[in-house]
Amino acid sequence: MKYNKILKNGIIDDNPTFVQLIALCPTLAVTTSAINGMSMGLATIGVMVGSSTVIAVLRKVIPNDVRIAAFVIFIASFVTITELMMKAFAPPAINEALGIFIPLIVVNCLVFARAEAFASKNEILPSAVDALAMGLGFTLGLTTIGFCREFLGSGSVFGVELLTDTSAHVLIMLMAPGAFFTMGTLIMIMQYFKAKRRT
Repeated sequence: MKYNKILKNGIIDDNPTFVQLIALCPTLAVTTSAINGMSMGLATIGVMVGSSTVIAVLRKVIPNDVRIAAFVIFIASFVTITELMMKAFAPPAINEALGIFIPLIVVNCLVFARAEAFASKNEILPSAVDALAMGLGFTLGLTTIGFCREFLGSGSVFGVELLTDTSAHVLIMLMAPGAFFTMGTLIMIMQYFKAKRRT
């Protein structure tokens, strides 16, 4: 039951993208397509689960005065591993699209927030589950925004062309303002259904 609550919290109730509104830099920058959003989210999940697990294991031996520096080292290590794995196994187009945003996971406030607020205070398994749940919530948010922007902007989803009529494409959705429009609209829809459920 405890783990179900942690999962629900990370994916729905306290979703990093639509509720907490954190880690907006990669959210707005890389979500020009669904595959970019999903790839960024999966990379973040790998870093979060790995670093949160290590922090939970070592939480009692890390001196309080240097805990932030220690967190940076653990997170940076997993970011490096993730980046190298992506360069080895991910398609070149994804590596090119995500670019600098993979190394910037080191300073992603979502990763730091969960390390400080949860992993440094809890046992190993709950910390790993929390990191996974928040990562899944983040991935869901990025993929949804990318899905909407890609479909409206270029008429395709995950690279599969669905709307061949280019006059139906709303090109602004592939530009920076499109990310704000999409995110704002999705938050509005989510809040509407939340309010409706409460009444």
